[in-house]
Amino acid sequence: MSKKVSSRTRENSPSPRWRRAAPVSASCDAAELYAQDGSRKYLNADERRRVLAALDALPVDQALFVRTLLWSGARVSEVLALTATSFQIERGVVAIRTLKRRRHAMREVPLPFPLLAALDARFGLTQANAAGGLPLRPAPSTPLWGWCRQTAWRIVRRVMDQAGISGRAGTPRGLRHAFGIAAVQADVPLDLVSRWMGHSRLATTAIYTAASGPEERALAERFWQMAA
Repeated sequence: MSKKVSSRTRENSPSPRWRRAAPVSASCDAAELYAQDGSRKYLNADERRRVLAALDALPVDQALFVRTLLWSGARVSEVLALTATSFQIERGVVAIRTLKRRRHAMREVPLPFPLLAALDARFGLTQANAAGGLPLRPAPSTPLWGWCRQTAWRIVRRVMDQAGISGRAGTPRGLRHAFGIAAVQADVPLDLVSRWMGHSRLATTAIYTAASGPEERALAERFWQMAA
């Protein structure tokens, strides 16, 4: 009798989110976040803060571009494709065309209101939308950032250099991975993170649950104290 109660209790008791998300896919492997030489492909929380601090030294257009990458989790080409009518200021979202899909696909991603206000002040988003553009319709207007991918990569690389970050983590993909990890560790549901990032399969998003989070560190510290 006591064994049954104990089993039921274990089944109903909450488990840490990093353990809860793991069964999504057998391919949820930390190796996906590392290169073969052992270098990380993502920014950790401290590096992300250093990047944000380094943006203050950039020209406004470049800083806004990198901030949009940071807070949307989008790919470089997806952010470069954004126009004024991609943004819905009142709702606080940006409509991003998911480029790695064969069929036309859009996703709405929430952005911080201070970032939206800065984008509005620089690019006149409210005025452009008042002219009759529909956010979810492909807009004929000019992209906000008229750069090629190589220029965008150089801008991100410059920020990373100023933040003291090198290697695979110091790239636009490093920013995207950092978004996924930070969202998962902030308890954003995995299916929502998947939608924000434009993944076609939940298993792709599940790799971010393999990064060690605050709870995992707390459990490890408790183990160290007990085992010392």
